[in-house]
Amino acid sequence: MQGQGNDPHGAPFQQLVLSSFWLTPLFLCIYNAAVRCRAFTLIELLTVIGIIAALVALLLPALNRAWAASNQLSCASNLHQWGIAVNEYALEWHQWLPRRGQGQQPTTVINRPEDWFNALPATLHETQYMDLVSAGQIPRVGDRSMWICPSAPDVQSGYLFAYGMNMWLSTWVAPLPDRMDRVGPTSTMVFMADAPGGYCSVLPYANNAGFNPAPRHSGRVNIAFLDGHVVAMLGSEIGCGTGDPQLLDVRWIVPNSPWTGP
Repeated sequence: MQGQGNDPHGAPFQQLVLSSFWLTPLFLCIYNAAVRCRAFTLIELLTVIGIIAALVALLLPALNRAWAASNQLSCASNLHQWGIAVNEYALEWHQWLPRRGQGQQPTTVINRPEDWFNALPATLHETQYMDLVSAGQIPRVGDRSMWICPSAPDVQSGYLFAYGMNMWLSTWVAPLPDRMDRVGPTSTMVFMADAPGGYCSVLPYANNAGFNPAPRHSGRVNIAFLDGHVVAMLGSEIGCGTGDPQLLDVRWIVPNSPWTGP
């Protein structure tokens, strides 16, 4: 049997063969093919990334619209709850309505039990606004509650009201609040709408007054009527920033009210 040192195919011979292989056209061909393969894979990756970016650009507006629609529905649901509350309140108090709170000034008085934000929550087994304030639980943006519209902006200071009662209803100028059965058709009388933040009552008014309803749902305002139904209407249609156009199916003015407006 021959020793390993005499093997013509031993390690020295194999090293010589391998070192020669690196210089052969076959190796160069394989190497170039591998390089071309890696470059093509990079192009594919960039192509996929480009396609994904294009799809994201196409889908984002649709997702934003879906998100906005979801927020509008949540807001409408909150207003519907307030509509139920005011009807329960009127039933319990022999058709009397709660007071609107303050008018064209940002709300600073929150301790009157007759104001809607203190009078209505009890009908839904919720806490009065003034008690929330006393407990350090002022409703804020991000809260999942009937107080907050998901699209409402926060206020820098003071009290936040995402919804405001019709400024014509149950004003403090009158000795008594309004009655549900004396304001005309409840299906057309506005009860509550999206508010700009620091106002507990709202009214379409000229000169972009701060107490105008807030058209924050793609230019639309959610409005709750006294019969409890809720609709979304363009802010321009109901007079935000220009004044109440006195539409027959969207009534803000209360008949025979002693209040003459802002």
